[in-house]
Amino acid sequence: MGILYSEPMCQAAYDDDVHKLHELISADARNVNVQDKRTGDTPIIAACRRGHLRSVKYLLDYNANVSIRNKKERTCLHYAARRTFSFLDYLMIAILMPILLIGYLIMVEKQRKNVKLMEFLLATKVDVNAVDYKGNTGLHYACQRKSQRIVPLLLQKNADVSIQNKTSETPLDIAQRLQFHKIVSMLMKSN
Repeated sequence: MGILYSEPMCQAAYDDDVHKLHELISADARNVNVQDKRTGDTPIIAACRRGHLRSVKYLLDYNANVSIRNKKERTCLHYAARRTFSFLDYLMIAILMPILLIGYLIMVEKQRKNVKLMEFLLATKVDVNAVDYKGNTGLHYACQRKSQRIVPLLLQKNADVSIQNKTSETPLDIAQRLQFHKIVSMLMKSN
């Protein structure tokens, strides 16, 4: 179950169908930045929602605009920072953990992919301090998700730790409230 987009390009990116992406871009290069009518998502936002590295890389190779915002005022960076394990991922990890640590290896691989996704985006001209309709930046979401590997990447790109969201919380406030001590330490050092 997932999102059904009205724009075929967004659906192809969401489904990680690189062949369909190629076909649609070949038909009209403007498709690379088309926005879905209902959500306002672009293909790169759709791919980032699902963490599809192949589609993101393919779209970036065709100069997908990483600055376009959807109807929630989010960019692709917001969705990359929000990436976390799904319920199915946790279930697989829990079931497979006792069997030769396969669950652990799955978890490590998913984290590696999330880091790679963020690295791809941060290598572009994406606005690392873009705020969404809640006033959250990618750093706010990375702190909420306890993304210890994503937070340093955002800080290296000069993510502003002092931006307050609409509930007047900075990323540091979120990390302190949730008692994520390592993230608190990272944020304090960057200040």
